[in-house]
Amino acid sequence: MSWLSRVILISSLAYVGTMFDDFFTFAAQLVVTERARYRRVSWAQVTGVVALLVISAAVGSALAGVPLRWVGFACVAPWALAVYAWRHRRDARAAQFRRGALTTFVVTLALGGDNLAVWTPLMRASGAGGGLVDVTVFALWEMAFLWGAQRLAGHPRVVAWGERHAPSLVPWVYLALGVLVLVECGTL
Repeated sequence: MSWLSRVILISSLAYVGTMFDDFFTFAAQLVVTERARYRRVSWAQVTGVVALLVISAAVGSALAGVPLRWVGFACVAPWALAVYAWRHRRDARAAQFRRGALTTFVVTLALGGDNLAVWTPLMRASGAGGGLVDVTVFALWEMAFLWGAQRLAGHPRVVAWGERHAPSLVPWVYLALGVLVLVECGTL
């Protein structure tokens, strides 16, 4: 597998894996948002993702003095999230979503702990060239995310299915992302 193919695959897995729960949350928020406000709310979601990406890159750069193999031990963060998600998979999820761009931005940041836990070591491991590929891949996935969430919002039963089953799937996704962090940082 070529370097570029590997970076694209890993970036895709990191984005899709960490945005799985955010996708259904955002689609559910769109269900209760007037169609005329979709664009504003979507830009707020994008701004939240960009903020998480900038924070991840900044923290990854700050870790430049730390050997990359040691950064791989950041896999503990997604694994802790997997344990937490597994333990709380049956808890009722807050079903109240407020409308508006500020709420969307804050919710995106609030749900971003897993993103930071995975994206930070990814940004550190990727280097400058890989980081540009990561950002490009994330941007493409973000466009697909927005398009898909807007289409899904037209089907509230699908959103409800996703919210009902995501708690069972998310722990496994976090577990796999922890392994991905270990492999990408060369710890394994």
